Amino acid sequence: MTGRERVSDRPPDEREMDPDGTTRDVCPECDGDVVGGDREERVCTECGLVVDGQQIDAGPEWRAFDAAERDRKSRVGAPTTNTIHDKGLSTTIGFDATDAYGNALGGRKRRQLRRLRTWNRRSRTEDAQDRNLRHALGEIDRMASALGLPEPVRETASAIYRRALSADLLRGRSIEGMASAALYAASRLERVSRSVDEVTRVSRVERLEIERAHRYLARELELEIPPAHPGEYIGRFASELDCPESTERLARDLIETVVEAGIHSGKSPVGIAASALYAAGRLRDDGLTQADVSEAADVSKVTIRNRYREVLSVAEIE
Repeated sequence: MTGRERVSDRPPDEREMDPDGTTRDVCPECDGDVVGGDREERVCTECGLVVDGQQIDAGPEWRAFDAAERDRKSRVGAPTTNTIHDKGLSTTIGFDATDAYGNALGGRKRRQLRRLRTWNRRSRTEDAQDRNLRHALGEIDRMASALGLPEPVRETASAIYRRALSADLLRGRSIEGMASAALYAASRLERVSRSVDEVTRVSRVERLEIERAHRYLARELELEIPPAHPGEYIGRFASELDCPESTERLARDLIETVVEAGIHSGKSPVGIAASALYAAGRLRDDGLTQADVSEAADVSKVTIRNRYREVLSVAEIE
């Protein structure tokens, strides 16, 4: 057996600290450097000693080359999620009329599966609280899809609604209103802000009810919701208007100047963002009109004109 093929029968290598404060793996035989990854042999660079040659592979025993094959071979379900009323832990009985071998099921077996599906559906929403949660989470998912909100916002909104339901805060209030308020609060918490008007357009309740429910949730659940920053809206507005990247950067610079001067305090962040983008378009001569920005940001032209003058005055641009 050559020196490079020897496997150590001593305890694993130790760590030593260099004078500069960094640590390194050392060989138990000659104090040389040990190299190697997490799932491969770790070998000494000086004497060739194999310090660790048997690594446990925690992955599956099968291989897959695309997502469809991976889903077909996997024997585990999806991870738990707050966006489903039972957190995804329930059993799903499919509608396939064949068995595991592809053979057609008989009439008696199909009737049995139909009864099982019925009782499975009933057992998943066995009380009023489960039915409430199922309806509310469906509303949150519908509105989030319409607003283009990512999965973390949906998870946060579902968690907020679950907390409100556990604290018995829904008594006397509509499910749609509390679900809309939870989604609006989650978008603020995750810094993917949507305005109240945008949430109202996809909701089934009026704006006043959403605002009241949002204040109620924030107060009772002690949610530390930060104020919306105008810069959170710039990317979406610029994408809708197909603005050049230079115009978007200039708009962000204008917003930072406005925020540093404190002009945004007490004003709608959507109006500040729209006016900064309009000002950047005028300065870059991109042909942006007040009507285009007003339609994309859903604010009035009067608001854009007023905030536009304030943005230019703070930036000291004529």
